[in-house]
Amino acid sequence: MSRRFLAPAALAAALALPQVALAADITGAGATFPYPIYAKWADAYKKATGTGMNYQSIGSGGGIKQITAKTVNFGASDMPMKAEDLEKNGLMQFPAIMGGVVPVYKLKGIGAGEIRFTGELLANIYLGKIKKWNDAAIAGANPGVKLPDENITVVHRSDGSGTTFLWTNYLSKASADWKGTVGEGTSVKWPTGVGGKGNEGVASYVQKINGSLGYVEYAYAKQNKLAAGQMRNKAGKFVSPDDTSFKAAAAGAEWAKTPGMGVVLTDQAGEASWPVTGASFILVHKSQDKPEAGREVLKFFSWAFSNGQKMADELDYVPMPDSVIKVIQAEWKNVRDPSGKPLF
Repeated sequence: MSRRFLAPAALAAALALPQVALAADITGAGATFPYPIYAKWADAYKKATGTGMNYQSIGSGGGIKQITAKTVNFGASDMPMKAEDLEKNGLMQFPAIMGGVVPVYKLKGIGAGEIRFTGELLANIYLGKIKKWNDAAIAGANPGVKLPDENITVVHRSDGSGTTFLWTNYLSKASADWKGTVGEGTSVKWPTGVGGKGNEGVASYVQKINGSLGYVEYAYAKQNKLAAGQMRNKAGKFVSPDDTSFKAAAAGAEWAKTPGMGVVLTDQAGEASWPVTGASFILVHKSQDKPEAGREVLKFFSWAFSNGQKMADELDYVPMPDSVIKVIQAEWKNVRDPSGKPLF
């Protein structure tokens, strides 16, 4: 149809089409834990659909603040919000990906997997009670390893972080002393150490400082070629971090029975389970002021669940099982436009 025969309103709509296409890009912010896989998914999704997904890796605390303030289309947090907080803020959450948090270290002459840790050991190091690598407690868990007479430089997160929540939640389960003095949360009062911003910041410190010990999401350990230690799990077995041990920890999770799907996967039973496994959660408003953007968020994660499993495996994340995806997509019916119509 020739443009000169369009009514003014139709002409305005036609001229606006390029702007609508640009506005289809979606924005998210939050946890650094899943950033590597979200970035990979976003690149593939853009190529497949033409729609961009811009994600700010600012930490779980920042993601919760931004989605609550409605400055982004979705937030991301590795600490699940409680059901009452979701209700209070008009939010719903769902798990998008699972992975593991790992202890990483730099010691001359000692490679990946050569140091073994228990939860109590890590708690005492982070409490500042164990200060040297050749401390008797570390030597006892590592017979035959020549440990250096070197100070331990403890590295932790400086920002509000779901990775920190998973780490401190686990330490609270492994050590009564830690639970009673420091506790758990996205941000805690650290007894000792230096702080790095994001998984990136912690990884950077550990790369640079000989004698350092930190904790990062496993994909960051792999990308930065950091030495990750073994850990003793709830069954008393020392295990290495990989997708097998992460999947073992997630095997018994009861997503549908947990309010807000807020399952915490630390210290799970099972001989092969990695003890600091966790899910990363997406937060969206149940009532969408901008329904098109809300619909695009759900379309993006629906595509990722269907097409992103191989990419997740390559980065040693654990994709959500099909049975859990069905539960998630049923929950998406609660995300509605201003008239109350479901977006998905």
